[in-house]
Amino acid sequence: MPATGKPVGPNPKRLLKRAEFLAVHRGEKRRGRLFLVEVLDRNDGLSPRVGFTVTKKVGNAVVRNRIRRRLKEAVRTHAASDMAPGNDYVIVGREDVLTIPFGQLKAELSRRLSGTR
Repeated sequence: MPATGKPVGPNPKRLLKRAEFLAVHRGEKRRGRLFLVEVLDRNDGLSPRVGFTVTKKVGNAVVRNRIRRRLKEAVRTHAASDMAPGNDYVIVGREDVLTIPFGQLKAELSRRLSGTR
């Protein structure tokens, strides 16, 4: 990332419709302590798409939105370049996302998106 703090390259498109989230649910699952990443290869070569969700088990709306905002910012500033073209990603946040330092969150997200353990 350049000194301006803005990410290099295009941001991934967003998954917005419930049917898109359900389609990705059939794909590969990469589990972790901080979040679950579901990946579906669309086989079309277009730009990657990403969706964010946090279940109600995690907390009230304020807590869920804070988790979602942290994940969105980590993808925007750091992990978007690790997404493969033609893939859809759904990131299911967990409560530990709020307590971990942001640098570790970015590194873990990047590692899960690229598919390494």
